[in-house]
Amino acid sequence: MNSIDPAQVLTGGNIVTLALALFIVLLVLKGVRIVPQSEKFVVERFGRLRTVLGPGINFIVPLIDVVAHKISILERQLPNAMQDAITSDNVLVKVETSVFYRIIEPEKTVYRIRDVDAAIATTVAGIVRAEIGKMELDEVQSNRSQLIATIKVAVEDAVDNWGIEVTRAEVLDVNLDEATRAAMLQQLNAERARRATVMEAEGEKRSVELAADAELYAAEQKAKARRIQADAEAYATEVVAEAIAKNGIEAAQYQVALKQVEALTALGEGTGKQTIVLPSAALEAFGDAFRLLKGKA
Repeated sequence: MNSIDPAQVLTGGNIVTLALALFIVLLVLKGVRIVPQSEKFVVERFGRLRTVLGPGINFIVPLIDVVAHKISILERQLPNAMQDAITSDNVLVKVETSVFYRIIEPEKTVYRIRDVDAAIATTVAGIVRAEIGKMELDEVQSNRSQLIATIKVAVEDAVDNWGIEVTRAEVLDVNLDEATRAAMLQQLNAERARRATVMEAEGEKRSVELAADAELYAAEQKAKARRIQADAEAYATEVVAEAIAKNGIEAAQYQVALKQVEALTALGEGTGKQTIVLPSAALEAFGDAFRLLKGKA
Protein backbone atom coordinates (compact mmCIF):
# COMPACT_ATOMS: atom_id res chain seq x y z
CA MET A 1 0.00 0.00 0.00
CA ASN A 2 1.41 3.41 -1.07
CA SER A 3 1.96 6.00 1.68
CA ILE A 4 0.84 9.66 1.25
CA ASP A 5 3.58 12.22 1.44
CA PRO A 6 2.71 14.73 4.24
CA ALA A 7 4.61 17.44 2.37
CA GLN A 8 2.30 17.07 -0.60
CA VAL A 9 -0.82 17.31 1.62
CA LEU A 10 0.58 20.39 3.36
CA THR A 11 1.41 22.01 0.06
CA GLY A 12 -2.09 21.41 -1.30
CA GLY A 13 -3.66 22.81 1.85
CA ASN A 14 -1.48 25.92 1.66
CA ILE A 15 -2.59 26.52 -1.90
CA VAL A 16 -6.27 26.33 -0.95
CA THR A 17 -5.71 28.61 2.03
CA LEU A 18 -3.75 31.05 -0.05
CA ALA A 19 -6.44 31.08 -2.74
CA LEU A 20 -9.11 31.62 -0.12
CA ALA A 21 -7.14 34.49 1.41
CA LEU A 22 -6.65 36.06 -1.98
CA PHE A 23 -10.38 35.74 -2.66
CA ILE A 24 -11.20 37.41 0.62
CA VAL A 25 -8.76 40.23 -0.08
CA LEU A 26 -10.32 40.64 -3.53
CA LEU A 27 -13.79 40.84 -2.02
CA VAL A 28 -12.63 43.49 0.45
CA LEU A 29 -11.04 45.51 -2.33
CA LYS A 30 -14.22 45.21 -4.38
CA GLY A 31 -16.41 46.15 -1.45
CA VAL A 32 -14.49 49.26 -0.34
CA ARG A 33 -14.50 52.39 -2.47
CA ILE A 34 -12.59 55.56 -1.64
CA VAL A 35 -14.14 58.50 -3.46
CA PRO A 36 -12.06 61.71 -3.96
CA GLN A 37 -13.47 65.04 -2.81
CA SER A 38 -13.88 66.25 -6.40
CA GLU A 39 -15.87 63.23 -7.63
CA LYS A 40 -19.00 61.17 -7.10
CA PHE A 41 -19.42 57.50 -8.05
CA VAL A 42 -22.61 56.12 -9.55
CA VAL A 43 -23.15 52.50 -8.42
CA GLU A 44 -25.29 50.02 -10.37
CA ARG A 45 -26.67 46.64 -9.30
CA PHE A 46 -27.50 44.32 -12.15
CA GLY A 47 -27.64 47.28 -14.54
CA ARG A 48 -29.90 49.47 -12.39
CA LEU A 49 -29.04 52.52 -10.32
CA ARG A 50 -28.19 51.43 -6.78
CA THR A 51 -26.74 54.55 -5.12
CA VAL A 52 -24.37 57.49 -5.50
CA LEU A 53 -21.20 57.43 -3.43
CA GLY A 54 -19.97 60.71 -1.96
CA PRO A 55 -16.40 61.67 -0.99
CA GLY A 56 -14.68 59.43 1.56
CA ILE A 57 -14.77 55.68 2.35
CA ASN A 58 -17.83 53.81 1.06
CA PHE A 59 -18.85 50.15 1.17
CA ILE A 60 -20.67 48.22 -1.53
CA VAL A 61 -21.62 44.59 -2.05
CA PRO A 62 -18.74 42.92 -3.89
CA LEU A 63 -19.41 41.23 -7.22
CA ILE A 64 -22.98 42.54 -7.16
CA ASP A 65 -22.61 46.31 -6.97
CA VAL A 66 -20.47 47.92 -9.67
CA VAL A 67 -19.13 51.47 -9.94
CA ALA A 68 -20.47 52.27 -13.39
CA HIS A 69 -19.61 55.99 -13.64
CA LYS A 70 -17.09 58.29 -11.99
CA ILE A 71 -18.37 61.86 -12.31
CA SER A 72 -16.31 64.97 -11.60
CA ILE A 73 -18.25 67.63 -9.68
CA LEU A 74 -15.75 70.41 -10.37
CA GLU A 75 -16.94 73.52 -12.18
CA ARG A 76 -16.55 73.27 -15.93
CA GLN A 77 -16.39 75.82 -18.71
CA LEU A 78 -17.87 75.26 -22.12
CA PRO A 79 -15.74 76.40 -25.06
CA ASN A 80 -16.59 79.94 -26.18
CA ALA A 81 -19.36 79.76 -28.74
CA MET A 82 -20.26 82.24 -31.49
CA GLN A 83 -23.83 82.34 -32.78
CA ASP A 84 -25.80 84.63 -35.08
CA ALA A 85 -28.87 86.47 -33.82
CA ILE A 86 -31.24 89.08 -35.22
CA THR A 87 -32.47 91.93 -33.05
CA SER A 88 -36.03 93.24 -33.05
CA ASP A 89 -34.94 96.11 -35.35
CA ASN A 90 -33.59 93.57 -37.89
CA VAL A 91 -29.86 93.93 -37.23
CA LEU A 92 -27.69 90.83 -37.59
CA VAL A 93 -25.24 90.42 -34.73
CA LYS A 94 -22.69 87.76 -33.80
CA VAL A 95 -22.78 86.99 -30.10
CA GLU A 96 -19.90 85.26 -28.31
CA THR A 97 -20.97 83.45 -25.15
CA SER A 98 -19.35 81.39 -22.42
CA VAL A 99 -21.06 79.16 -19.84
CA PHE A 100 -19.78 77.71 -16.56
CA TYR A 101 -21.57 74.81 -14.89
CA ARG A 102 -21.09 71.90 -12.51
CA ILE A 103 -22.84 68.57 -11.97
CA ILE A 104 -24.67 68.36 -8.65
CA GLU A 105 -26.84 65.25 -9.27
CA PRO A 106 -24.79 62.72 -11.24
CA GLU A 107 -27.61 60.16 -11.37
CA LYS A 108 -29.67 62.58 -13.49
CA THR A 109 -26.77 63.60 -15.70
CA VAL A 110 -25.77 60.01 -16.43
CA TYR A 111 -29.21 58.62 -17.24
CA ARG A 112 -30.99 61.60 -18.83
CA ILE A 113 -28.48 63.17 -21.23
CA ARG A 114 -25.73 61.68 -23.34
CA ASP A 115 -23.50 64.66 -24.25
CA VAL A 116 -23.79 67.31 -21.56
CA ASP A 117 -21.55 69.93 -23.17
CA ALA A 118 -23.26 69.73 -26.58
CA ALA A 119 -26.71 69.85 -24.99
CA ILE A 120 -25.89 72.93 -22.91
CA ALA A 121 -24.26 74.68 -25.89
CA THR A 122 -27.33 74.06 -28.05
CA THR A 123 -29.64 75.28 -25.29
CA VAL A 124 -27.60 78.45 -24.76
CA ALA A 125 -27.56 79.22 -28.49
CA GLY A 126 -31.35 78.95 -28.73
CA ILE A 127 -31.94 81.07 -25.63
CA VAL A 128 -29.50 83.77 -26.79
CA ARG A 129 -31.22 84.05 -30.17
CA ALA A 130 -34.65 84.21 -28.54
CA GLU A 131 -33.68 86.87 -26.00
CA ILE A 132 -31.80 89.08 -28.46
CA GLY A 133 -34.75 88.84 -30.84
CA LYS A 134 -36.83 90.66 -28.21
CA MET A 135 -34.39 93.59 -27.92
CA GLU A 136 -33.22 96.38 -30.17
CA LEU A 137 -29.53 96.80 -30.96
CA ASP A 138 -29.09 99.75 -28.61
CA GLU A 139 -30.64 97.74 -25.77
CA VAL A 140 -28.32 94.81 -26.46
CA GLN A 141 -25.31 97.13 -26.23
CA SER A 142 -26.42 99.10 -23.17
CA ASN A 143 -28.25 96.40 -21.13
CA ARG A 144 -25.73 93.59 -21.42
CA SER A 145 -25.86 92.80 -17.69
CA GLN A 146 -29.64 92.37 -17.87
CA LEU A 147 -29.27 90.17 -20.95
CA ILE A 148 -26.71 87.97 -19.14
CA ALA A 149 -29.00 87.59 -16.12
CA THR A 150 -31.94 86.65 -18.34
CA ILE A 151 -29.89 84.08 -20.27
CA LYS A 152 -28.58 82.53 -17.03
CA VAL A 153 -32.07 82.10 -15.57
CA ALA A 154 -33.40 80.62 -18.82
CA VAL A 155 -30.49 78.15 -19.09
CA GLU A 156 -30.93 77.10 -15.46
CA ASP A 157 -34.58 76.30 -16.07
CA ALA A 158 -33.75 74.36 -19.21
CA VAL A 159 -31.02 72.15 -17.65
CA ASP A 160 -32.69 71.61 -14.28
CA ASN A 161 -33.76 68.03 -15.19
CA TRP A 162 -30.16 67.13 -16.04
CA GLY A 163 -28.84 67.60 -12.51
CA ILE A 164 -26.70 70.56 -13.57
CA GLU A 165 -26.16 73.92 -11.91
CA VAL A 166 -25.27 76.84 -14.19
CA THR A 167 -22.89 79.01 -12.16
CA ARG A 168 -22.20 81.71 -14.73
CA ALA A 169 -23.30 82.72 -18.21
CA GLU A 170 -21.36 85.47 -19.95
CA VAL A 171 -21.90 87.45 -23.15
CA LEU A 172 -18.30 88.17 -24.07
CA ASP A 173 -18.81 90.21 -27.21
CA VAL A 174 -21.46 91.46 -29.62
CA ASN A 175 -20.04 91.96 -33.13
CA LEU A 176 -21.62 93.67 -36.13
CA ASP A 177 -20.96 93.38 -39.84
CA GLU A 178 -19.10 96.16 -41.66
CA ALA A 179 -22.21 97.72 -43.22
CA THR A 180 -23.94 98.00 -39.85
CA ARG A 181 -20.76 99.38 -38.27
CA ALA A 182 -20.51 102.06 -40.96
CA ALA A 183 -24.17 103.01 -40.53
CA MET A 184 -23.79 103.24 -36.76
CA LEU A 185 -20.66 105.36 -37.13
CA GLN A 186 -22.50 107.72 -39.47
CA GLN A 187 -25.39 107.94 -37.03
CA LEU A 188 -22.97 108.61 -34.18
CA ASN A 189 -21.26 111.42 -36.09
CA ALA A 190 -24.65 112.96 -36.95
CA GLU A 191 -25.67 112.80 -33.30
CA ARG A 192 -22.42 114.49 -32.25
CA ALA A 193 -22.95 117.24 -34.83
CA ARG A 194 -26.51 117.75 -33.60
CA ARG A 195 -25.37 118.02 -30.00
CA ALA A 196 -22.68 120.51 -30.97
CA THR A 197 -25.24 122.65 -32.82
CA VAL A 198 -27.63 122.52 -29.88
CA MET A 199 -24.88 123.47 -27.44
CA GLU A 200 -23.79 126.36 -29.66
CA ALA A 201 -27.38 127.64 -29.92
CA GLU A 202 -27.82 127.34 -26.16
CA GLY A 203 -24.58 129.29 -25.66
CA GLU A 204 -25.75 132.08 -27.95
CA LYS A 205 -29.11 132.16 -26.17
CA ARG A 206 -27.40 132.39 -22.82
CA SER A 207 -25.16 135.17 -24.08
CA VAL A 208 -28.17 137.17 -25.25
CA GLU A 209 -29.89 136.61 -21.93
CA LEU A 210 -26.85 137.78 -20.00
CA ALA A 211 -26.51 140.88 -22.21
CA ALA A 212 -30.19 141.69 -21.69
CA ASP A 213 -29.78 141.22 -17.95
CA ALA A 214 -26.76 143.55 -17.98
CA GLU A 215 -28.69 146.24 -19.87
CA LEU A 216 -31.62 145.87 -17.50
CA TYR A 217 -29.32 146.17 -14.51
CA ALA A 218 -27.65 149.28 -15.98
CA ALA A 219 -31.05 150.86 -16.64
CA GLU A 220 -32.17 150.09 -13.11
CA GLN A 221 -29.02 151.64 -11.68
CA LYS A 222 -29.42 154.76 -13.85
CA ALA A 223 -33.04 155.07 -12.78
CA LYS A 224 -31.98 154.67 -9.16
CA ALA A 225 -29.29 157.36 -9.58
CA ARG A 226 -31.80 159.72 -11.20
CA ARG A 227 -34.23 159.13 -8.39
CA ILE A 228 -31.56 159.88 -5.79
CA GLN A 229 -30.50 162.99 -7.71
CA ALA A 230 -34.11 164.12 -7.98
CA ASP A 231 -34.56 163.56 -4.25
CA ALA A 232 -31.43 165.62 -3.58
CA GLU A 233 -32.61 168.44 -5.86
CA ALA A 234 -36.03 168.36 -4.25
CA TYR A 235 -34.40 168.54 -0.83
CA ALA A 236 -32.18 171.44 -1.94
CA THR A 237 -35.16 173.25 -3.41
CA GLU A 238 -37.06 172.69 -0.20
CA VAL A 239 -34.18 174.13 1.82
CA VAL A 240 -33.90 177.15 -0.48
CA ALA A 241 -37.64 177.70 -0.35
CA GLU A 242 -37.51 177.51 3.44
CA ALA A 243 -34.64 180.01 3.52
CA ILE A 244 -36.53 182.39 1.24
CA ALA A 245 -39.58 182.05 3.40
CA LYS A 246 -37.55 182.98 6.46
CA ASN A 247 -35.15 185.63 5.05
CA GLY A 248 -36.98 187.02 2.07
CA ILE A 249 -35.93 187.38 -1.55
CA GLU A 250 -32.52 188.72 -0.61
CA ALA A 251 -31.37 185.22 0.42
CA ALA A 252 -32.15 183.87 -3.04
CA GLN A 253 -30.39 186.78 -4.73
CA TYR A 254 -27.40 186.21 -2.51
CA GLN A 255 -27.19 182.53 -3.53
CA VAL A 256 -27.45 183.39 -7.23
CA ALA A 257 -24.75 186.02 -6.97
CA LEU A 258 -22.51 183.65 -5.02
CA LYS A 259 -22.87 180.97 -7.72
CA GLN A 260 -21.90 183.47 -10.38
CA VAL A 261 -18.80 184.49 -8.46
CA GLU A 262 -17.81 180.82 -8.00
CA ALA A 263 -18.24 180.19 -11.71
CA LEU A 264 -16.02 183.16 -12.63
CA THR A 265 -13.40 182.06 -10.12
CA ALA A 266 -13.29 178.58 -11.58
CA LEU A 267 -12.95 180.06 -15.05
CA GLY A 268 -9.97 182.12 -13.94
CA GLU A 269 -8.17 179.18 -12.38
CA GLY A 270 -7.96 177.28 -15.67
CA THR A 271 -4.39 176.50 -16.89
CA GLY A 272 -2.98 178.55 -19.73
CA LYS A 273 -5.54 181.32 -19.37
CA GLN A 274 -3.89 184.66 -18.62
CA THR A 275 -6.49 186.94 -20.17
CA ILE A 276 -10.11 186.66 -19.15
CA VAL A 277 -12.90 188.48 -20.92
CA LEU A 278 -15.76 189.19 -18.52
CA PRO A 279 -19.22 190.24 -19.54
CA SER A 280 -20.53 193.46 -18.09
CA ALA A 281 -23.02 191.53 -16.04
CA ALA A 282 -20.15 189.83 -14.20
CA LEU A 283 -19.10 193.07 -12.52
CA GLU A 284 -22.64 193.65 -11.48
CA ALA A 285 -22.68 190.13 -10.01
CA PHE A 286 -19.63 190.98 -7.90
CA GLY A 287 -21.25 194.17 -6.75
CA ASP A 288 -24.50 192.45 -5.90
CA ALA A 289 -22.66 189.79 -3.95
CA PHE A 290 -20.67 192.33 -1.90
CA ARG A 291 -23.75 194.44 -1.33
CA LEU A 292 -25.70 191.40 -0.15
CA LEU A 293 -22.82 190.41 2.11
CA LYS A 294 -22.89 193.88 3.67
CA GLY A 295 -26.61 193.57 4.04
CA LYS A 296 -26.16 190.20 5.83
CA ALA A 297 -23.59 191.70 8.06
